Amino acid sequence: MPVRVAISMGDPSGVGPEVVAKALAARGRGLVPYVFGDGPILRRLGRRFRLRLPLVGLGDPLPDSGALVAVTRLAARAARPGHPAPAGGAAQLAYLDTAYACVAGGLAEALCTAPVSKAQVARALPGFVGHTEWLAARTGAARAVMMLAGRRLKVALATNHLALAKVPAALTTADITGTIVVVDFALRHDFGIAHPRIAVAALNPHAGDGGAFGDEDQRVIAPAVARSRLAGAGARGPFPADSLFFRAARGEFDAVVALYHDQGLIPVKLLDALLGDTAVNVTLGLPIVRTSPDHGVAYDLAGTGKASAASMIAALRLAVRLARLRKRSG
Repeated sequence: MPVRVAISMGDPSGVGPEVVAKALAARGRGLVPYVFGDGPILRRLGRRFRLRLPLVGLGDPLPDSGALVAVTRLAARAARPGHPAPAGGAAQLAYLDTAYACVAGGLAEALCTAPVSKAQVARALPGFVGHTEWLAARTGAARAVMMLAGRRLKVALATNHLALAKVPAALTTADITGTIVVVDFALRHDFGIAHPRIAVAALNPHAGDGGAFGDEDQRVIAPAVARSRLAGAGARGPFPADSLFFRAARGEFDAVVALYHDQGLIPVKLLDALLGDTAVNVTLGLPIVRTSPDHGVAYDLAGTGKASAASMIAALRLAVRLARLRKRSG
């Protein structure tokens, strides 16, 4: 059966509208899309890419075959490609909010979000730091975990958008344990891996080298791995990060828990760029399915027609797959 996916258009001045339209033009029969965005932009893209989806207003009934939903009607100056405007920040939040409401209300079975500008959205919603945190708050999830999932490498983060200087103090045994447990549950129930093999990265070079380069790995991280194993998770570590990701990409582990943003995302995006791994951002631990492409708003590409839709296509396909798996298991 087709899966209904609510899609937020993202930044109207970024590549979100273009990659969404390109991805929908390449969609298969298993996806029924509801795109929440700006009316004039959606109308132009629908005609350009021959999407054959009706444009409806917010609050109108949603057709069974999918639709483009006009949440805003921005002035042209507020939606110039590559030139973000204050009105665009509020609009991005409105697209996300209405797409989420579509899923929460049972009208769609998964949420797929195009890239937003955190800085622009934060002007409309002070304190906004990303989709993961926003969705955790809206759904009331006890713990939401950001994972970048590619064919060769799946990496989850113990901390998300946090200054590097604040990472060591933010890492606690309880939080790392919780992250590992969420990842283990998702691998089993969302990705269908019966016995997940999870590796946990070390914080310091050589995993601290016996305390020569810091004691966090033995004092904080190793106890978290041990506690997660007592809870039934198949975790090992901490392993030195300089060799861990190669081992995982080679197939020794099903997923890696990285301790901070760039530690985990650099290897994923490197594989993406060099080998076309096309990773997808997945939020684990939520009561809903949520995916997103693994790139940002790319203002430098907006309006050029050169933005790749590969990650958006992968994000939609994974949203459909995860929603189906949840249906079967639930």
